[in-house]
Amino acid sequence: MPMIRPSSDLRNNYNEISDFCHKYPEPVYITKNGKGDLAVMSIETYERLVGKYELYKLLDEGMDAVRENKIKPFREVINGIQKGLPE
Repeated sequence: MPMIRPSSDLRNNYNEISDFCHKYPEPVYITKNGKGDLAVMSIETYERLVGKYELYKLLDEGMDAVRENKIKPFREVINGIQKGLPE
């Protein structure tokens, strides 16, 4: 279940929110005037999410290359690398 806190808790209970974020790999949702405003998480959680996003982006690019037939056989690429030739 997500943790939802009012924006005043950032000021009044920062350490508690920080401890939660470092203990659990999930964001704390911050509300402002009763509506969702921010998601707060540890740097480690953020970096993991960004890493996954970057991986998915690369996988999508690879799938696009396959669909557009812009691929080379693996052995051809390795041979070119070994000979010092550009792909």
